[in-house]
Amino acid sequence: MRTIATALLVLLATALLAQQPEHTYQLGGKIESMTLTESGVLIVVGGGGLAGIKAGEQQPHFNFTEYGKVKEEELEYVPASPYLIVNQGGMFSQKKTVIDYVAGRQLFATEENGWKILTGLHVLLPQNKLVVYGTRSQKAGGASAVGLYDLESGKEEKVFALNDPKRVGLASAIPIASGKPLIVGTNLLVPTSKNTLCIDMASGNILWTAKADKLSWMSVDRSGKEIYGFEERPNGDTRIHKISVTGEMLWADERKIKGKLTRFEILPKGLAVVSDVDNSDKKGIAKLASAASESRIAFLSAADGSDLWDKAPKTKGYVQHFYIMDDGILFGIASGGINKISFDGQTLFRKPLSTGENIHTMANTPKGLIYITDTDANIVDLKSGESIWNKPIKYKKAAAVASAYDAGHQRYLISTGNELLAINENTGDISTLANMKFEEKEVPYKLQVRKEGLLLSSDQNLLMLDFNGGRKFHEYYKSPGQSTFVKIATGVLAVAGTAMSSAAAYQGGLYGHHGYSNQLNDYGKEMKIYQDGFADIASASFKEMNKRFKATAATENAQFILTKLDGGVGLVKLNKDDGKNQREIVLKDKKPVYQVDEFGGMLYYQSGSGEIAAYRL
Repeated sequence: MRTIATALLVLLATALLAQQPEHTYQLGGKIESMTLTESGVLIVVGGGGLAGIKAGEQQPHFNFTEYGKVKEEELEYVPASPYLIVNQGGMFSQKKTVIDYVAGRQLFATEENGWKILTGLHVLLPQNKLVVYGTRSQKAGGASAVGLYDLESGKEEKVFALNDPKRVGLASAIPIASGKPLIVGTNLLVPTSKNTLCIDMASGNILWTAKADKLSWMSVDRSGKEIYGFEERPNGDTRIHKISVTGEMLWADERKIKGKLTRFEILPKGLAVVSDVDNSDKKGIAKLASAASESRIAFLSAADGSDLWDKAPKTKGYVQHFYIMDDGILFGIASGGINKISFDGQTLFRKPLSTGENIHTMANTPKGLIYITDTDANIVDLKSGESIWNKPIKYKKAAAVASAYDAGHQRYLISTGNELLAINENTGDISTLANMKFEEKEVPYKLQVRKEGLLLSSDQNLLMLDFNGGRKFHEYYKSPGQSTFVKIATGVLAVAGTAMSSAAAYQGGLYGHHGYSNQLNDYGKEMKIYQDGFADIASASFKEMNKRFKATAATENAQFILTKLDGGVGLVKLNKDDGKNQREIVLKDKKPVYQVDEFGGMLYYQSGSGEIAAYRL
């Protein structure tokens, strides 16, 4: 039965559960923004500088006031790491700083490390190194140089000069380091405007130069003997070069690729390449003459870069999912459609699958490949593409689609907005398990199989069904109002997003190279991927991050809803299994700015212009 929080209940709850902050932090200056990082450290910027807050500590973890006013757009977070880059100043007075916000210390700063100006700064993981390009200060010699720093200690390891500043010559003759460097064994490969350099990191000697200039990034094969360089052109296209580990150009000619590379896989039988062509900004005759905006898939010879396929598969849209299988390449298109191509270019499915738009999920199951889109779902044979079920499951397009796998009942569950569908894993039989209607015209955006039943949630609604679809409870808390409502930004959501993006740059993410699973929306697997990213980096900060994600989220059994309470706008903590109100925190602000750390069980609330209040949830 639906229960709506009444004024009396709120009054009683407020009296019983009124909360005082565990700590209050005075940061000085007006706060511009605060960001909850993957590590749980809250980064706060504004007129007082740059500060970090760590759960349980009485004082700010760090507070760098010497930076002056810091703007949010000056911050660059390095994904899946404890590092933050601060970019301040203009072209000729720039200052770049690298901070380990878990340790709370500065690792690198432009002037302090002897640099006048930097043209590039790159964090290399898992080697845990920092590589910078630029011009040294006059005191440090004034040369155009490359610097190498250890990120665990912050110590300088080497500075490699690219020219002799005492020698008079044309500035155009000096090579300028350009794209992202690459560490191969004990060598550092640096792409420049003139060529690609290989530098011995121990001695600083240049071992060789390769005739590949202006590379944007590089990749090395598993043997460590062959290097691929990618040059992103001003017109949006890409050129691929191949270099040996001793500096020889292995392809007679560079390989020209239409569009920007989004995926590149070095496979035993060749090179799988996906590029995105975007001509949406072209108009008139130029638009008529240009190619369609879509992804292009190619399979190239590793020997010379030539096409191994006589005919590339048609996409008619952008690739959303891309997986390397034992017998070929499986891909899904964002605008609809799934196909599978063998490594020799043959279509493995009898015909391309026609699907709805926006493929939320492609996952392997004991019965075959399941896909779920905005409007349909099906399980198909991975060899032929034929439907395992009698026909695809069709449903009306919803504002949000949520799905889960119910292992105990061998079924797939799909929420299409106002209806919860149950699909028998073995037969494909479909039934309507429940109909639901959320207040404020919301629809569930999350579906979770729990011990007590099936939980569907949105911003203001929390619904628990039993396994037969019967309603156990429906809790609803009215939003404070569209004009003042600030959506919750949880650490868990931020982490999941980063884990998926940093794992291998696949939009398909979890179900691709990281191994198929029939656990749709498997939170544990997402966290395992994230932990694996830290496992081989032996620094204290990475170990602390790894420990955090091995632990169970402190609030995994709670749902937080922002609503209007008797004392003002506040946050309600509900138990996911019984719907009971466990706690209320009044934020006393019509437009509260806050962050919830679900792992650490903390609420951070901007309680004043330069003040942060921390509550234990």
